[in-house]
Amino acid sequence: MSNETFWENEARQSIDWFQPWNEILEWKAPHAKWFLGATLNASYNCLDRHLKTPVADKIALLWEGERGDQKSLTYRALYTEVNRFANILKKYGIGKGDRVALYMPLIPDAVVAMLACARIGAIHTVIFGGFSAEALRDRILDAKAKAVITADGGFRRGKKIPLKEWTDQAVADCPSIEHVFMVRHTGEKMTRQAHDVWVEEEQVELECAAEVMDAEDLLFILYTSGTTGKPKGIMHTTGGYMVGAASTTRRVFDVRSSDVYWCTADIGWITGHTYVVYGPLANGMTQVIYEGAPDWPNESRFWEIIERYKVTTFYTSPTAIRTFMKWGEGVLQKHDLRSLRLLGSVGEPISPDAWKWYHTYVGGGRCPIVDTWWQTETGSIMIAPIPEQTALKPGSATFPLEGIEAAILNDRAKKVSQGYLAITSPWPSMLRGIYGNPERFQAAYWNKWPGIYFTGDGAREDEEGYYWLLGRVDDVVNVSGHRLGTAEVESALTDYPGVVEAAAIAIAHPIKGQAIAGFVTLQQDMVPDDVLQEKIKQHVAKKIGAFAKPEKVLFIHNLPKTRSGKVMRRLLRDIAEGRVLGDTTTLSDATVLEEIQATYFED
Repeated sequence: MSNETFWENEARQSIDWFQPWNEILEWKAPHAKWFLGATLNASYNCLDRHLKTPVADKIALLWEGERGDQKSLTYRALYTEVNRFANILKKYGIGKGDRVALYMPLIPDAVVAMLACARIGAIHTVIFGGFSAEALRDRILDAKAKAVITADGGFRRGKKIPLKEWTDQAVADCPSIEHVFMVRHTGEKMTRQAHDVWVEEEQVELECAAEVMDAEDLLFILYTSGTTGKPKGIMHTTGGYMVGAASTTRRVFDVRSSDVYWCTADIGWITGHTYVVYGPLANGMTQVIYEGAPDWPNESRFWEIIERYKVTTFYTSPTAIRTFMKWGEGVLQKHDLRSLRLLGSVGEPISPDAWKWYHTYVGGGRCPIVDTWWQTETGSIMIAPIPEQTALKPGSATFPLEGIEAAILNDRAKKVSQGYLAITSPWPSMLRGIYGNPERFQAAYWNKWPGIYFTGDGAREDEEGYYWLLGRVDDVVNVSGHRLGTAEVESALTDYPGVVEAAAIAIAHPIKGQAIAGFVTLQQDMVPDDVLQEKIKQHVAKKIGAFAKPEKVLFIHNLPKTRSGKVMRRLLRDIAEGRVLGDTTTLSDATVLEEIQATYFED
């Protein structure tokens, strides 16, 4: 079966269409159009179509807050909430094609807001609630968003996160913003701003017709870090994305009507879009969402949730799994996890030892693990085992899914056993571009080989054809599964008064997988001490978000540069990882390496 025929069959099985397509695929590399001429609506596929079935009165969302508060919504109730929110947006002039930024905690209202935008054809761009006001501002400006949807705050490890306060700081510098839609959550007293719309006070109709969207109309923009300082606004369209999300959810997670599914991702990341919102709801699943930390108020929190809601499918990150390993299996043994039948891993490669621990202690030795590889740019899972069908190897994502053509290539586009992971033909949920920057889209993903997608990840293939992911090969750090460009960190480092130059690299971290080390040069009058080091770390956290705080900041006199002035981060990585230094012949001053080595290991 050809890929096009496969995806045509999946489109018919996975999605309800208002109008069918007249052509499956138009491919003019690097630009793809899928399901040409077809129309649909993402919100309709997550809600309306279930109202004609017994799923209507099935629980869609089982929400638990960090403080222990709970809320559940059936598909029928979620439909009503989404319709109401959609009408509020329309009342204030939000419509098809408008960009709307979401900056929210992981609460049911966040899912409602996403689906409400999709319902009226507004393009949502969800910004992770851990980002700073400055990072929020930059993304709003890039998207030219017309409105922001936020909450008075969120909770994290017992502390209130002041999301509305940070939103007001951000939009002060965003002339495109007309309204800020505010949802009550923490109960904090708020000063009403002129741009505010307090959602709970609005009186609107509870029915809102789903906008008819072309398959290639934009559904959302999601910002991800790249090798330059400016985040990339990845664009996903309605038809192809929804087919990819619905199809892969059904196949990879072996969806059953009795499932209680829990993906621990935040909606601010692509995993939250595809495998918390669109994929599970399109499949009529019951799912758990939890706002809070896995160790609050104690290290049993995740296991208590699994036991309480009888979770059957648990999808989390290797960072979380390594954290669980550190806490020890004794915490797990206090809880009944026998409801689990399937485990998943996402965000970064999982090591064989973490895989085995996850399988033995969380899954009780009986649950298959779907180790999944995919990206913000791919929209949905690309490489993963199929439960009960694929023989598993601890640490391997196994094989590309049916409908996906992948290869491991060298620089000359020749197949090799270890090299760059590439996708060699188009797929429905692929990114359609970088918002406002077609040149960067071409340069970032399609310049390495003509018509072949460059993932930026390394991989190897064993003698049985199994794929083993090796992590990023470009200047991107993967901190706890969250991609962050080193250039963005370097920009924040040099923004600190007195920092002249900076370079950032990824370093190994036992829990996060990777962390950030920053190398900085200072003005001559600056005193390089522990106090300054901590101030610079906190400055980076303020500029980007707490998750971007460097693990190390090292003060050096000069960065290693080529004669043309390019910083050789490769040599910094060699030093950090204790490797024999690579080729240094192009360095303008090789003596700087001795100082850097001494500084790094002294620290």
